[in-house]
Amino acid sequence: MKIVFVRHGESEANVADFINDDPQRLVNLTERGRQQAADVAQRLEHMTFSHTFASEYPRAQQTAAIILKSHCCKLRVDARLNERKSGMDGLPTCTFNDLVRPDPIRIRPPHGESFIEQTERLRSFLQSLESFSAGTMVLAVSHEYPLRSVLVIARVDQEQAVRQAIPNCGTVTVAFSNGCWSLVPKFEE
Repeated sequence: MKIVFVRHGESEANVADFINDDPQRLVNLTERGRQQAADVAQRLEHMTFSHTFASEYPRAQQTAAIILKSHCCKLRVDARLNERKSGMDGLPTCTFNDLVRPDPIRIRPPHGESFIEQTERLRSFLQSLESFSAGTMVLAVSHEYPLRSVLVIARVDQEQAVRQAIPNCGTVTVAFSNGCWSLVPKFEE
């Protein structure tokens, strides 16, 4: 089984450089974000997804909807794919970055979660899919921090993964085999 994780396209929050960790707050894709989603859809059009998931955030669901235009697969929303909870919705992005910079893995903002806690949330999502058959292809649209957690679960060094930049509509593909998750090289997507 393989899961193609896609970070959502550029959003209004990305452009305005503010935190959006409240899925009820409507933050849409920008025109550029919609084009990024269309581009990744074209790269993934040859894949046959049997299951598709997105976070609760509109920007992730909008990205998934664009990708799924050429696929016959129902989108399911799963909160475990949500962005890292910072407890700082609406504040400038630098507020969160400055807080966690000394230890981005362990620091837990008030009313938020640590990278370790987020990684366990993503691990729970992945474990729920481990019973799928070997040839299953899954699409999951999420956010940059959760994709970093997926890298850790796929055995990328935690210190390296937490600092890994993943661009809007960037992908991380993992495969499940012999009881563990591993990273799939780009050319094998």
